[in-house]
Amino acid sequence: MERLGTGIGWRPEIADAVERMPGIDWVEAVAENVCPGHLPESLLRLRERGVTVVPHGVSLGLGGADRPDGSRLTALAERAEALGSPLVTEHIAFVRAGGSLTASPRLEAGHLLPVPRTRDSLDVLCENIRIAQDALPVPLAVENIAALIAWPGEEMTEGQFLYDLADRTGVRLLIDVANLHTNHVNRAEDPAKALAELPLEAIAYVHVAGGFERDGVWHDSHAHPVPAAVLDILTDLASRVSPPGVLLERDENFPQPAELERELEAIQGALERGRATRESSTSSPSKAPQGSAAEPPADTTAARQRLALAQTALLSALIAGTPVPEGFDRVRLGVQARALTGKRADVVAKVAPELPHILGKGYRPAFLAYAQGHPMTGGYRQDALDFAGHLLDGERPEDAAARRELHEWRQERSGPTPHSHRPAARLARATRKVLLRR
Repeated sequence: MERLGTGIGWRPEIADAVERMPGIDWVEAVAENVCPGHLPESLLRLRERGVTVVPHGVSLGLGGADRPDGSRLTALAERAEALGSPLVTEHIAFVRAGGSLTASPRLEAGHLLPVPRTRDSLDVLCENIRIAQDALPVPLAVENIAALIAWPGEEMTEGQFLYDLADRTGVRLLIDVANLHTNHVNRAEDPAKALAELPLEAIAYVHVAGGFERDGVWHDSHAHPVPAAVLDILTDLASRVSPPGVLLERDENFPQPAELERELEAIQGALERGRATRESSTSSPSKAPQGSAAEPPADTTAARQRLALAQTALLSALIAGTPVPEGFDRVRLGVQARALTGKRADVVAKVAPELPHILGKGYRPAFLAYAQGHPMTGGYRQDALDFAGHLLDGERPEDAAARRELHEWRQERSGPTPHSHRPAARLARATRKVLLRR
């Protein structure tokens, strides 16, 4: 595996700072926010300097019951080729459910949700990853995600699940130590046990990020400083293996560049402490899974249907208010549901910044009220249009000027071709800035 070194998540808001930051060997860009034909000038300059750029996908839904969408795979492949990337990454998660496998409407989570660690789920995930590997021009690495909720009846630990996944597919792993910390707080899972069970030599690189705790729940915000507990997990990992690359993620609430540089220095310190421990130890590194290229693919037809029903029931409870499936923690599902709705409001505001401008302080409460009875069934752009239509159908906003402006905004964006190029360009720029978290 290619050594990547020290990296940081490239975001438009900190692009200039990243270009000036010392010691950056590589960056990671959210794949869906990059247009292959119009790469940001900042990324082009970084590439010209020899900085590696890795596209990080957030919308494939490799852990979902359906096979990966061909158009999404093509888009990810195009970004890898345009950026000259040595690999691409995605998540072990599902992001949508319903549809033909369940004879129910398609639902979109708008966020990464955990898959059950069961044999059915593993069989489906392995097949989906093989499909993705065949469609991509470079190797694929997949990331463990943070979770607020746990599936009942799981058959494997996270480490066992990831080991079997790598063994059966040969896929590389992107290990997020912040997500291990999140699952420690929220699901009482021991990070050290997970690391001990992982195929450490299959690691492609490592994510480090911050978050915050509220009422006993850890929120993986990517908008707060990296806590000591996350750095301790990184040190533990580095005491077991030398990761090819380590990357700092920050998606919102961006601090001054000097603070980001201090966080990178703290990450290097954690790696050095782990390396010192590793070099003084006589234990040998874990053996990486070799992959089972000759393994005949399992027939996943029945597993996909069972998984589809389970994921649809969960997602429907989270975003459509249907009954909580048996075995789930109702309180924790409520926390997850509120988090999904809040994220949905935030992303719609970024995709369509005119809406909070038109509605002012009334935007967020109006959107949260709308979201309670209107699950997202398309992308965020369609969600913004549907929200505007809902307000107009209900004779809102009451202010005549705001209502007229909202009506004109919706008209301009309805249909395949906007009525004017200037608003369309604004929307396109805003869409590229949407930051979907891991």
